[in-house]
Amino acid sequence: MTPAAFRKPFSTRSVALLIESSRAYGRALLLGISKFVRQHRNWSVQSEEWRWTDGPPAWLKAWRGDGIIARVETREVASAIQALRIPAVDVRGSVGDSGLPLIDTDDEKVAILAAEHLLSRGFRQFAFCGFVGANYSDKRCRWFQARLARAGFRCSVYQPPEAPRDRQTIEYEKQGLFFQDDVAAWLLRLPKPVGLMACNDIRGQQVTKLCRRSGLMVPEEVAVVGVDNDEVLCELSDPPLTSVVPDAAGIGYDAAVLLDGLMAGKPPPPKPVLVAPLGVITRGSSDVLALEDPQLAAGLRFLRENAFHRLDVSEVARAAGLSRRVLERRFLARVGRSPKAEVIRLRLERAKELLHETHWPLAEIAEKTGFTHAEYLHAVFTGKTGMTPGAFRKRRQAAADQPSFRQPRPRRQPGGAIPKC
Repeated sequence: MTPAAFRKPFSTRSVALLIESSRAYGRALLLGISKFVRQHRNWSVQSEEWRWTDGPPAWLKAWRGDGIIARVETREVASAIQALRIPAVDVRGSVGDSGLPLIDTDDEKVAILAAEHLLSRGFRQFAFCGFVGANYSDKRCRWFQARLARAGFRCSVYQPPEAPRDRQTIEYEKQGLFFQDDVAAWLLRLPKPVGLMACNDIRGQQVTKLCRRSGLMVPEEVAVVGVDNDEVLCELSDPPLTSVVPDAAGIGYDAAVLLDGLMAGKPPPPKPVLVAPLGVITRGSSDVLALEDPQLAAGLRFLRENAFHRLDVSEVARAAGLSRRVLERRFLARVGRSPKAEVIRLRLERAKELLHETHWPLAEIAEKTGFTHAEYLHAVFTGKTGMTPGAFRKRRQAAADQPSFRQPRPRRQPGGAIPKC
């Protein structure tokens, strides 16, 4: 008999993960699952490099495990998982009648966040650029239009000249490469200034590139918001891309909780579980107020490009082709604050980013953000935010170290029909 001290307190579950690691969303799902595994330590995970557009991996048919979490993109993969007759959870949702419990991002709330972000910046003309036919893109398009319609606005939607023959998501995404000239021509035809939602960061980066190629100013003429917050794509965009942040890590963790319950004999949820996004990370592609005054827009652009250096309001006025007094009057009327207050706001936002993302001392952050001295930054930061820079840094780091993962919840049924895209 095995001594009690050496007995396993629970049996180990063998779980397969069919989740890609090539994209930020997939990696975040894996991080959420790994958090669950670290906490419970009764899973043995089978995972290897796999693209969500691939067919079932060769080893799956003969695999004898207890459960699967997968991003199910094709009916072939769904059928292969069902044939195993073991508990499984889908974290993709492309195959609507797969019969697998689904946990996914709430695309309605994603689109609402993007719309409200652009509305708050004063835009009155809107557009959506996606991959027509990809289910997540079409849903975001419809909900984006619905939110704007409630505010009394219409939305232009890009339509490609032809649809791809292959109905996989990756083929829809290739439209961005096939029809670049067509997208560029559509962007030029849009009324300006326009607030544009891209269905994801890949599309958002394509849009910013095409705007630059076509001589359109981002964000002054075309403000762009993507989805996924893929930091590599967002930071390499020019300007850096604003993005809605899905709670992919939370979805991964909740999927693991759900699968663990299914393997223990609990029933699946009666409806898909949709998880709300975490918010919007504002970067240069939308960090602007919609202004139809070209002189004021030019002055604001100059101010934003030089806010972290020594800057006099007279220089901003010259860039706008206005007298200082007229510039300040128009700033107050259209932006709602003075040029000096806008400089302080931009510097504070950048200081917050550096406090969160780096371990730099306050003196270095002050120099990088135009405050020059740590004492001045400390005084302004405390006065504007109600906390010291040090307290802000500790709170943000504590929040990053302890993400909030929720238990699965039934899907909230939205009211009203989704308008057609």
